[in-house]
Amino acid sequence: MANNNSTGTAQAPSRMCTHNSHVRKVGIFGTGSYVPDKILSNADLEKLVDTSDEWIQTRTGIKERRVKADGISTSDLALEAAKKALAAANMAPEEIELIVVSTVTSDNYFPSTACHVQRKLGAVNAAAFDVSAACSGFIYGITVGWNMVSSGAFNNVLVIGAECLSTLLDFTDRNSCILFGDGAGAVVLKETTGKHQILFSHLGAKGDVDVMIVPAGGSKLPTSHATVDERLHYIKIRGREVFKFAVNKMTELIEDAANHLNIPVSEINIIIPHQVNHRIIESAAEKLNYPMEKMFVNIHKYGNTSAASIPIALDEAHSSGRLKDGDVVVMAAFGAGLTWGSCAIRW
Repeated sequence: MANNNSTGTAQAPSRMCTHNSHVRKVGIFGTGSYVPDKILSNADLEKLVDTSDEWIQTRTGIKERRVKADGISTSDLALEAAKKALAAANMAPEEIELIVVSTVTSDNYFPSTACHVQRKLGAVNAAAFDVSAACSGFIYGITVGWNMVSSGAFNNVLVIGAECLSTLLDFTDRNSCILFGDGAGAVVLKETTGKHQILFSHLGAKGDVDVMIVPAGGSKLPTSHATVDERLHYIKIRGREVFKFAVNKMTELIEDAANHLNIPVSEINIIIPHQVNHRIIESAAEKLNYPMEKMFVNIHKYGNTSAASIPIALDEAHSSGRLKDGDVVVMAAFGAGLTWGSCAIRW
């Protein structure tokens, strides 16, 4: 793919991919999503921490989120989403040549969650690996899959965003435990003659690693009695910094996508933002002068599912009939790292 420097800051250069006539066009041939049956409502959280349904909805737009059952792992959620995406694409698992799973809640330190999915799915002919970019993970993953197909390295690629964030929540911290949920979404990528074609992607990062982080459990601070006692294995967020960054970055990503498609923002038919916070999405829409009814929002049902957020929303937008043939769709995400990314599709 053709890669060029973006107009981002000198400290945080981004990379863009746009269609080149010398490579294959790539499209989305199937979408799928899956969320656990168990619902954790705001009323349930009122029993755990000092909060209220009104407080949560006012500040986040979240009414409920899904939580996995005991014994269920990220690969189990990913598997169900993958099955639906393959069924929609009318493909067998054996036809998949590469599986890319975007997650920060892998089943194990190793092997990759993608390898667990490969085994459970029966995708015996697929290579498999994970991508870790937090809430931007699916955009990173679909960009990798797009480049793999467009280059001719692979023909059929399965990209999954899946998370079990409930395993990283501190239910004594009312500012973070209300935000997140579990779920998975998937897409199948193949060469296309034009339908559901990926047109553009943009990736970036800036190493503000302490803004959103799980401090312990890695090589820097291995698990110990002290790290457990100090509750360092849970998500820590600097909320004010995240809010300001998210509004500005979402606006920038969408404007950048429109510029590279040579259309005004108003001609984007539907925007699928990372489901991080309803107020952030509203603020970005206001700055863009873009109608909220053209933003696809499902955060009220699922909360923030990190890498699963956008593929779940994409599948729901498709299955509900919100996506029409020829629509320009822009997906935009940002997350821990800090990372960010956008992707445009001609549906």
